[in-house]
Amino acid sequence: MSIFRTDIWRVGVVRAGFSTICHAGSLDPFSIRWLPNPGRYRFLADPFGIWRDDKLYVFVEHYDYRTRKGEIHLLIMNHALEILQQGRVLSEPWHLSYPFVFEADGETWMLPEAYRSGKLTLYRARRFPWEWEVVPEFRFPHAAIDASPIFTAGAWWMFYAPSTPRSDRMAALRLARADTLMGKWEDVSTQPLRRGAGSSRMGGTPRIVDGRLILPMQDCVGTYGGAIRLLATTTSPDRSMIFQEGCRIAAPQSAHPFTAGLHTLSAAGDVTLIDAKRILRSVPTRAGIDLRHHVGQWWEQRTAR
Repeated sequence: MSIFRTDIWRVGVVRAGFSTICHAGSLDPFSIRWLPNPGRYRFLADPFGIWRDDKLYVFVEHYDYRTRKGEIHLLIMNHALEILQQGRVLSEPWHLSYPFVFEADGETWMLPEAYRSGKLTLYRARRFPWEWEVVPEFRFPHAAIDASPIFTAGAWWMFYAPSTPRSDRMAALRLARADTLMGKWEDVSTQPLRRGAGSSRMGGTPRIVDGRLILPMQDCVGTYGGAIRLLATTTSPDRSMIFQEGCRIAAPQSAHPFTAGLHTLSAAGDVTLIDAKRILRSVPTRAGIDLRHHVGQWWEQRTAR
């Protein structure tokens, strides 16, 4: 990470459904409830949510530049989008982000990005929403990045970015298939479905809209997470999928000063969850944070001997 720029993200709840935003091709017409960040050089990003018992449960990456590690936090909101409760729900020794939360087979599941652990791990809600457990019977062949599942055409499909080689993390889209969530996951082809930094890394929930499969993709051409580019296809998922590039959805002006990027568009009933980015350039402050982090790591390693 460069000390010359610090990306800070902010989560917003758009008062419009996913399909409505896809049809509009912009976030500017809609009212957005922006959620507060947890403090200086910390941020919330990668929001995914579900409604239950008339409450919106928003799961996010909580990142702190002081520790260089993300955790999964939760904000519980009412219909007026007022925050009722918030806190941490999942932490591991490695970085966690992109907490893709979904319901299937009578259970609630979470599939966070954790490629530094060397694998893709599925969690089950033991006591929703605060307690989660690893599902050991889930097997995925890769340490997938931003894995985004959807059940359609009688099977489960997983769109994801590979963790290796490094150049493919933001520039390659892969697809795996399984008959059941716990079934044997296999790549549909040996080659990525798409390549290029403009629309090859997932950025939210795959959804069927007007009979077409819509994938929100990150546009990382100018900057990481610069905008969301919608991909659409009328075919069932397979190795020969043909996508049409749709609109490019950027951060709305109402997000100012968080208008430098947008890299999540996730459906949550009658609302849609997004995040927007601003870039800080306070080199002395960031250098001090990085120095304290490295000294802390050195001290931990020294005392552990």
